[in-house]
Parts: sequence; C-alpha cells; structure tokens
Amino acid sequence: MSIPATKLELEVAIQDAFSKLEKDYASIPADCTRLLKVEGNIKDTQISVCDTLAYLIGWGHLVMKWHSRKQAGETVDFPETGFRWNQLGELAVHFHQTYRDWSYDALLEEWRKVVTDILVMIASENDASLYVKPWYKQWTLGRMIQFNTSSPMKNMRTKVRRFKKSHAIK
Repeated sequence: MSIPATKLELEVAIQDAFSKLEKDYASIPADCTRLLKVEGNIKDTQISVCDTLAYLIGWGHLVMKWHSRKQAGETVDFPETGFRWNQLGELAVHFHQTYRDWSYDALLEEWRKVVTDILVMIASENDASLYVKPWYKQWTLGRMIQFNTSSPMKNMRTKVRRFKKSHAIK
C-alpha cells in the first residue's frame, strides 16, 4: 500500500497492519514470547516478542500524548522527554523496560487498546487537519501518526515472522 494521504487511507493502513500482525502474535505460544531471538532496534541486538509489543505500545502512547498536548496548546517534547530523534534505539530500550514485567496477554490487550484509541482519535479529525498543514516541522499529523503506527507495525511484523519461521511456529 502507498503512503496514506487521506483519513480513510490512514485508518485502512493502521487496521490492515494491525490485523495482520495480531494474527502473527496470536499464533506464538506464550512460553516463546520472552526468548531474545528477534532482531532489535539497535544494531546487533536481540529482543523478545514481548519487547516488540512494548515498542508498539510505547509509540502508540506517544502519538496519543503528542496529540493531547498539542490539542491543549501545551509544548510537546518530540519524540519524548529526555530523548532526541537520534536516540530512538535508547527510546526503544526504555519501552522494553517499561513493560518488562507485563504478561504477554496484558501486552496484547494494551496494544489493542492503544490502537483503538488512535483510531478513535483519527475519527475525530478530518482530511484537512490530518494532511493539509504541517503539524510537526514539515510533517502533517497524519504522516506523524503513520510514521509511528502502521509503519512500525509492518516492520515488527517482518521481524516477528522471521522469529516464527526460525522457531517453526505456524
């Protein structure tokens, strides 16, 4: 699918990436989800399937935080307070640590919730608010949402599918 340029295309991109990845996650036995056998976000590192969920949850919560702060006219620390754009690997580790004690089922439920929250937020917007004016630097709100939802879901799906294949999980 091409890069979303409308509200509907953004919703479809997120729903499509989510549903495909959710099926992959559903097929992984819980006892395999903490194995450090998934390619990490920092070169030459390995993370777990649970860490991939923590990553997606973390970015989803940031999208919601950015939106709510902007709506309230408050300052937003992009990408997150204490992190710069050149520290995304460290931010990923922060997400992994934040959710390290959560069960696989709890992580799946939280991921579903944050994706639902993002879709509700998108539903409250229109094409103009999502794609006409820059929202952060040169990026529109819709593009920032896509960068941090459907795009990382597709990336994580590739990694999760490699994990499944290497562990003979159907």
